[in-house]
Amino acid sequence: MDLTLSNLTHRYGATEVLSGIDLDIAHGRILCIVGPSGCGKSTLLRMIGGLERPTSGSVLQRGAVPPDCLNPLTYIFQDFALLPWRSVAGNIALVLEDHRLPGPRRDQIIADVLARTNLTEFRNAWPRQLSGGMKQRVAIARALAVNPAVMLMDEPLSALDAQTRELLMDDLVALWTRAPFTAVYVTHNLAEAVRLGHRIVVLSRRPGRIREIVEIDTPLADRHAGDPALEAHQAHLWQLMRDEAAAADMELQNG
Repeated sequence: MDLTLSNLTHRYGATEVLSGIDLDIAHGRILCIVGPSGCGKSTLLRMIGGLERPTSGSVLQRGAVPPDCLNPLTYIFQDFALLPWRSVAGNIALVLEDHRLPGPRRDQIIADVLARTNLTEFRNAWPRQLSGGMKQRVAIARALAVNPAVMLMDEPLSALDAQTRELLMDDLVALWTRAPFTAVYVTHNLAEAVRLGHRIVVLSRRPGRIREIVEIDTPLADRHAGDPALEAHQAHLWQLMRDEAAAADMELQNG
C-alpha cells in the first residue's frame, strides 16, 4: 500500500504548524522525516495515522494492504507503551485480542514475531525486567504482529543510549532486509535518518514545509557508521537545517 499526501496543512488556532505538504510514501521503503524542533514532524505523523485531522488537504491510501494485515497503520512510540502487568508475550497478544483469531493462530503469530526480534527466551519476562532496548524490541514485535501496511515510528530510539540505538538500528535493518516493510520514521537524529532512510524529507521551521527530499541509494545492509557517503549525506542535511534549527531553538526558549 502506498500513501499520497496532498497539500496537507494544519493549524492550532491561529498558529500554522504545517503548510502545503505534498509527498508520496512508497510501499516497501522507509521514509524519514527530519527538521528543526517544533516544525510539525510528529503532527505530520499523527495526520498520516489518522490521529489528527488536517485543517486542509488529504492523506490517500492507494493499493491493497498486505495479506493477513490486521491493522493497516500501526504506531511505534519512543516511550515503548508497554503494560507493566503483562508479560512480553502478553503485551504482544494485546493487539491481537480484538481480531478473534483462533488460539493456535494467535500463538503462531506471537512465536513468529518473538523469533524475528530475538525475544523468544524473554516471552515470559515482565517489562520491569527489561532494558530500554529490550522494551523497544517488544514494541517493534507488537507492531509486527498485526502485519501492518505502514509502520509509523515517532522517534522510537530517542530514549535510548547511543550504543543501544546502534544495536536497534542493526535490528531494524535486519528485519527490513528479511521482509521489507513500509515505514514513516520521525527523528531528530540525522545519523539515524541516513542509516535507515531510503528517502529523507527535510522540513523547514514552523510552518513546516518540505525544503528538500534526499534520496539514498545505498542498500540498508551496506550502510555502516563512518561510511564517507553517509557522512556526506548527514553533513548536507545539517547544512540544510542548521540556521533554522538555531532559530527554532531560540523561539522555543523564548516561548
